[in-house]
Amino acid sequence: MRKQLHVISDGKRSLEAFSEIAGKLEPFTDRFHLREKHRTSKELYTGVKLLLKQGIPTHKIVINDRVDVAWAFKAGVQLAFHSLPVHVVRRHFSDMPIGCSVHSLEEAEEATKQGADYILFGHIFETDSKKGVPPRGIGALEAIKKRNDIPVLAIGGIKHENVPEVLEAGADGIAVMSGILQAKDPVEAAKLFSKKLNEEGQ
Repeated sequence: MRKQLHVISDGKRSLEAFSEIAGKLEPFTDRFHLREKHRTSKELYTGVKLLLKQGIPTHKIVINDRVDVAWAFKAGVQLAFHSLPVHVVRRHFSDMPIGCSVHSLEEAEEATKQGADYILFGHIFETDSKKGVPPRGIGALEAIKKRNDIPVLAIGGIKHENVPEVLEAGADGIAVMSGILQAKDPVEAAKLFSKKLNEEGQ
């Protein structure tokens, strides 16, 4: 099965800037997450329209937390600890693709039980966005993958050189933020991640 590459917005740039980058990354990226906690639903709605204008297919768009915005476009949603429970979203929006961000084996098993389509687990390695918080590590990723039968994507401190470790632990893909968006050449960074996931990772 093809390993997935998800690119997550960092909330540090305009929605126009993110959508322009996304348009260039689209051939090498499986999902684009709008993770803009400070924005209103109206702003997120505009953000999705900008992504669509750049040629991003709806099925590649994931909205962090905001089920209403995801539903308006028939896009996917990424739920976190502060979001509606997975089973509630699944009951009311049966066809919506649902991802769930988890930080422990127990949370992963609960998300699977409630009907999530995939899990984002992290942070795996040290990362500037979680300074002072110890990473959960490859061993925890491996344990979660063994106990859950839905796709598990690794997030947190993912760099080109540690992709093989993540794949060896059984990950079905990775989610990247700064490793692509803050790279000197985001397109080349995404290309290399895609290559490591699906050529070198075979």
